[in-house]
Amino acid sequence: MPKVGMEAERRKSLIDATVDAIHERGYSDITMAQIAKRAGVSGGLVHHYFGSKDQLLAATMRHLLTELGRAIRKDLARAETPRERISAIITGNFATDQFQPAVIAAWLAFYVQSRTTESNSRLLRVYAARLASNLTFNLRSFMPRAEAQRVAEGTASLIDGVWIRQALSDARPDRQAAIAIVEDYVETKIAAYTNRADNG
Repeated sequence: MPKVGMEAERRKSLIDATVDAIHERGYSDITMAQIAKRAGVSGGLVHHYFGSKDQLLAATMRHLLTELGRAIRKDLARAETPRERISAIITGNFATDQFQPAVIAAWLAFYVQSRTTESNSRLLRVYAARLASNLTFNLRSFMPRAEAQRVAEGTASLIDGVWIRQALSDARPDRQAAIAIVEDYVETKIAAYTNRADNG
């Protein structure tokens, strides 16, 4: 009989191995057998758990999205105002255990595969919609809904863009610099609307 929790441990080890393998070799060049070997399990087991490489990537991204959501909720728990909640969302999207080379490479692979794999595309749409909705909700404290939606889309685009640029860079990820780029945009947009409202 397998030990209780052994399946969860094996799945987690395969997900970790997938992230590392993508970082080292790229998604296109890795095989299920290579991932299984890296995780210390049989090739048959990885197929049993996940079925295909695309399904393994989808499971990996579900795990990373869960971790990302946990980081954002942790930051949100300390936020008391709408502006602090916006900052918490931004900070959570650059969580220390996420904004690192191996995970960034996995996210880039996820973005690419989402163009041709419906399950991955659906995951990405859910993530994007949730991010935009949470930002819009808090931005409405500073501007009308339509403007809040536009700024939320801009903020989300900046977050995604910083991740993608980092994936294409050899430089070490700078979490604080990444957060500052997005915060500057949000602060500029809030200030611009506040000035218009004061003068209008």
